[in-house]
Amino acid sequence: MRVAGIDLFLHWSWFVVAVIEVESRSGRYSSIAWNVLEYLSLFLIVLLHEFGHALACRQVGGTANKIMLWPLGGVAYVDPPQRPGATLWSIAAGPLVNVALLPVLIGAFLGARLLGWPHAMPDVYQFVRSALTIDVVLLVFNILPVYPLDGGQMLRSLLWFVLGRARSLMITAGLGVVGVAGFFLLALWTRSGWTALMAVYLLMSCWRGLKLARDLYRLEKLPRRKGFACPSCRAEPLLGVYWKCGNCGAGFDTFASGAVCPQCGAQHPMTTCGDCGRNAPMVEWIVGTPWIDAGTLNGGPVTR
Repeated sequence: MRVAGIDLFLHWSWFVVAVIEVESRSGRYSSIAWNVLEYLSLFLIVLLHEFGHALACRQVGGTANKIMLWPLGGVAYVDPPQRPGATLWSIAAGPLVNVALLPVLIGAFLGARLLGWPHAMPDVYQFVRSALTIDVVLLVFNILPVYPLDGGQMLRSLLWFVLGRARSLMITAGLGVVGVAGFFLLALWTRSGWTALMAVYLLMSCWRGLKLARDLYRLEKLPRRKGFACPSCRAEPLLGVYWKCGNCGAGFDTFASGAVCPQCGAQHPMTTCGDCGRNAPMVEWIVGTPWIDAGTLNGGPVTR
């Protein structure tokens, strides 16, 4: 299914868990149809949350083309520009959707009480109360400062402004491991398999985050070419043979040769950033360097 240019997917396990969850909640309503509706409302709220991430990412110039729903919630595949402000907005927009739903759901809940629905329409009242509870629980859970939850990623984005990309990720992923330990203890205390599964997922994500932070540290230490900066992430390009000609396969330094392969003479109008992976014309990389003749970037070497 495709909505607003975003592909929506349901993981196959979602259907299996849906049957288990609906049957386990039987007895709360007079009809199992209400249980199904409650379960669907959970994932509707999750879906709106993920759309918040995706649309905010697009707003700051990022890419967001896929949302996956699975038993542990939803995942929006977003790729914002690698800048702290853009990343912060892309992440914060998800919980803000839950915040925006609160007045609507609270109003519906209070209205249902005033109208006497707990006795006159108990199924409807229970459904409205459950929807409000779901939204509050999802909001609180997501803003926990545990990586890679939204709260953890927002903390990372805020630290990014001060500490940089690699160090902020290292700190938040490390703190996330501490938070994961809390989830494991909670799983043991409540004997909850779902909580244990969530803890395993978070632990794996924290481990990937720590590995990525290590790679980013190494990347930051490499020599950089002055006078240029990625239009997306503002990082200076690497100094050295880090680009490969798509025509002959030869490696070359595209900024030293003016985006022209020195082996076969093929021109490469788009330049890939080694930090964020975005492509942009080389002329957009130029930063305050009057000695550069922009015309040479399309057909000849650049010299100082």
